[in-house]
Amino acid sequence: MARGTQHRKRRPQPNARVTQPSHSVAQPKPKRVQHQKWEDQLFFARLRNHGKFLWYLLAAALIAAFVLLGVGSGSTGISTIVQNFFSGTSASGKSISSLQKQTVEHPKEAAVWLAYANKLQQKNKLDEAAAALTTYTTLKPKDEDALRQLAAIYLRRAADWQTVYQGQQARNQAVAPTATLTPKSGSPLANAIGSLSSPLAGAVSSQTSTAVNNAYQQFVNDLTQRESTWKKIAALSPKDASTQLSLAQAAQDASDTKTAIAAYKAYIKLAPADSGVPAAKKTLKQLETTLKKSAASTSTTGK
Repeated sequence: MARGTQHRKRRPQPNARVTQPSHSVAQPKPKRVQHQKWEDQLFFARLRNHGKFLWYLLAAALIAAFVLLGVGSGSTGISTIVQNFFSGTSASGKSISSLQKQTVEHPKEAAVWLAYANKLQQKNKLDEAAAALTTYTTLKPKDEDALRQLAAIYLRRAADWQTVYQGQQARNQAVAPTATLTPKSGSPLANAIGSLSSPLAGAVSSQTSTAVNNAYQQFVNDLTQRESTWKKIAALSPKDASTQLSLAQAAQDASDTKTAIAAYKAYIKLAPADSGVPAAKKTLKQLETTLKKSAASTSTTGK
């Protein structure tokens, strides 16, 4: 009986509730999603934090481009480098004698003549530079940049000869100054002064007069060559207003009135709103008046 009672006590009751443990089992915490920082969500911040090398690469590329293009250096940039590479010339790295030797060895190589002309111009040898550049433009007649360079050389030479001419004129006046008081013509004193002669003064005066005439002829010749060069440029770019204006000024300096008038008219027609038009119209009017007077004088002389 006792055993049966004890056995029944061990049987679970059908409606018995399962007792929960006094302490609950710790559940694992859910992993927190790590969001990116707000700085990383910005384009420029991400570029700054994760792509700094791109900035350095971009800066290096810009520097290389400036160097190759020759920005700020006064050179023509990579075109000159390539040209010098294929022609084997360099106006800055070779001497004048070596470049001159190359012109003899390769007289039909235009790049050689250009390098030689540039080197001569760097050394301020304008006469030789003009001759070398003239040869180059003969080989490359459509190179407007070279023609403009040649025209600028002729202008510099003309300015130099003008200075020489003015200096020789001043020297000539110093050798043979004009008398402040001139005696009456035919008077004994005037005859006496006229009979006096100074061999030294005569020789100096003759040499000075020759130098004055030579300087003037060189001055006129360079102005004429400058005008001729601008005519070639205008033939290549007849619709360029600035070219027509430069031709007009060059022709005016060379006393070629007809060419100057035509060029001024072309300039005014091509750029009627340009700031230089009022002055050009004024100069044009003066030139037309001068041309009419010259024509009238010639017709009167002919009669």
